[in-house]
Amino acid sequence: MLTQRLSHLWNSTRRWLPGLLISLAFIVLFLTFIDVDELVAALRKADIRFLLAGSAVSVGWLLARGLVWQTLLRRRTSFRTAFLTICEGYLLNNFFPFRLGEVGRAFLISRKSPVKFMEAFSTILIERVLDLTYSAGILLLGVTFFVQATGANRVGWLVSGVMLLGLLGLYLLARHQTWALERFRQWTAHRPHLQQRGERFLRSFFLGLQVLTDGRLFLTVVGLMTLNWAIAVLQFFLYIRAFFPEAQWTWSFLGLGATAFGNAIPSLPGAVGTFEGAFSGALLLLSGDEARALAAALSTHLLAYLVNGLLGAYAFSTEGETFMGVYRQVRERAGKEITEDE
Repeated sequence: MLTQRLSHLWNSTRRWLPGLLISLAFIVLFLTFIDVDELVAALRKADIRFLLAGSAVSVGWLLARGLVWQTLLRRRTSFRTAFLTICEGYLLNNFFPFRLGEVGRAFLISRKSPVKFMEAFSTILIERVLDLTYSAGILLLGVTFFVQATGANRVGWLVSGVMLLGLLGLYLLARHQTWALERFRQWTAHRPHLQQRGERFLRSFFLGLQVLTDGRLFLTVVGLMTLNWAIAVLQFFLYIRAFFPEAQWTWSFLGLGATAFGNAIPSLPGAVGTFEGAFSGALLLLSGDEARALAAALSTHLLAYLVNGLLGAYAFSTEGETFMGVYRQVRERAGKEITEDE
């Protein structure tokens, strides 16, 4: 019994330990090389008007993201439900590891609408592929215009190509569902229990991919996603402008692109450390000012926490839920939803 518990503890630790170490490495780096007095002075000199404007725009970003997800769900739920569920998911992501908020919002929307868990989860997968494609393109622009490092722009193209191939793979799965199911049945012919559960899983998953086969609907998603990222560019410019009066519009491309990829690195919940490292690193390249760069990153991250926290708490309260109550339900039932698609 003790051996089993230790094995379970070690398996759990292996999952979150890399993120913990990476976040701690960034935090130690900041404490070692940043002059605290200069950082405090930079925070005091921030233009509050731009910080408030950036926070207001971030609400617009969330609203646009709600439209994106509602469209991916083929409008089988109301905009209000999609928006509030996204806010709940982001709040979960800010406090719990392993991107639990993504599983959480798929689980929550399955309780509020006709959309099943795996159907919703597949739309989140599409959303993430599109996000990475856009972030790669934006980072490519930033690198091309500002860094001009040898071979750096090739990395941006490579990442964009990989993400587009991923989207193409999802499209092919959506178009050739029968073929995919037949291959799956062949591979699991000697394991009927796995075949039964897996087929149920795949059928629900493929339902979520149907948006990729509807040209008009998919173009709507792309248009809304483009609007969403344009709002993000404006949001980041306003946050940067609060600390750098000399900032140009194009600064936000490098800052946003770097931050998007920084958030994809394993870390503590809420991208603690990696967000600050990526954003401040981009601003340091542009300005050469370490204190103001870190001050901008810290302020941006804190305001994102506040906006997501307030909207997420409101969403939970309107549904009569508690934050920890939803967390426990997601932990207890998410695995069952994935395997059995109840």
